[in-house]
Amino acid sequence: MTKNILFLALNYPDIQSDNNMYTDLMEEFKRNGHKVYVVASASETGKTGLFNEGGVEVLRCKTYAHQTQNLLKKGISNIAMPHQYLQSIESNFSHLQFDLILLPTPPITLLPVVKRLKRKSNAFVYLILRDIFPQNAVDIGLLSKKSPLYYYFKNIEKKLYAEVDSIGCMSQKNIEYITAHNPSIVDKVHILRNWQNADFSEESHKENLKESLNLKEKFVVFYGGNMSKPQKISNLIPLIKEYQHNDKIIFYFIGKGTEKVSFAKKIEKQKLKNVYIQDALSRKEYNKILSIADVGLVTLDESFTIPNIPSKSISYLFSGIPILALVDKNTDFGPWVEKKIQSGFWTEATDIKKAKKTLDLLINSATLRLEMGERGKKYAHKHLTPQVAYKTILRETT
Repeated sequence: MTKNILFLALNYPDIQSDNNMYTDLMEEFKRNGHKVYVVASASETGKTGLFNEGGVEVLRCKTYAHQTQNLLKKGISNIAMPHQYLQSIESNFSHLQFDLILLPTPPITLLPVVKRLKRKSNAFVYLILRDIFPQNAVDIGLLSKKSPLYYYFKNIEKKLYAEVDSIGCMSQKNIEYITAHNPSIVDKVHILRNWQNADFSEESHKENLKESLNLKEKFVVFYGGNMSKPQKISNLIPLIKEYQHNDKIIFYFIGKGTEKVSFAKKIEKQKLKNVYIQDALSRKEYNKILSIADVGLVTLDESFTIPNIPSKSISYLFSGIPILALVDKNTDFGPWVEKKIQSGFWTEATDIKKAKKTLDLLINSATLRLEMGERGKKYAHKHLTPQVAYKTILRETT
């Protein structure tokens, strides 16, 4: 049975030029015969209006800037967003009835949109929980529990969990955390792991690419993705320093985020020569660079009390490289990688001595890297695809 699917996004790239995990999922819904509609902020592409992008109807709404370091501006943007979305939806989709409404966090403030559309269409609402807000902002010092904004967002969070019909969490600890603080939703939650299409460069291209980047015979320790406060990539600087006198070890960073400029300035100030920092790329180009990596780095701020699962790890697994995770002790990401998948190692975020010892182990054993990489790739192809995510969501919503 064909269903009308509405995806309420924050950022959604034009699939004709780029893609991400959410475009992958919408493509999977489309491939399975559903009619897919997306509502997203125009900030990703700079264009407003209704567009057909790869067979998906994408409504891009003008919103205030939400990718900013200014907490007040970000708060205002998130508060205004539902009203801006509703105006655009009313102008373009008022004739439509939706069977299933999907929305990820962030943001949580689209609650008024969900409520109105749910009542109008009697739709099933599925929450893809990828950000436990506002507690994550409290953990990293962006928001105080004494702030009126905290109480405002906390109230919205609880109402959103009550309003939706089903909630997909990233891990078992995600489930335990969210239900401990919201016991009334225990019957709604289940695991929906991150996902990605497996589109990576062939082995034969790697040496030519390494040579073109002046990285021939270099060991590449790779970091890709967000460089914002939750990642606290400055924690990596002491580790980078440990390899200053080994010109064979290169730390390669690709991405964007509020901490990128600060991180680059610290690298320059300390005259660290074994670091490349590159702007964000399309996923196709990103995966091409990732194909030359030997180890993939994951970082999280050590202050987190909520269990985060970094999505960048999915591309590492698909590319067949081992992971070195410097993360907080409250996430089950590290044990998941090290014990469950056996495709890498983890240390607490500030334990640089152990991180170096672990990285040395990976540097000195090509066999270990290959074995871990193959286990990660096998697991990703079996459990972390858009097809698996689609089937999980369909199972929970029918």
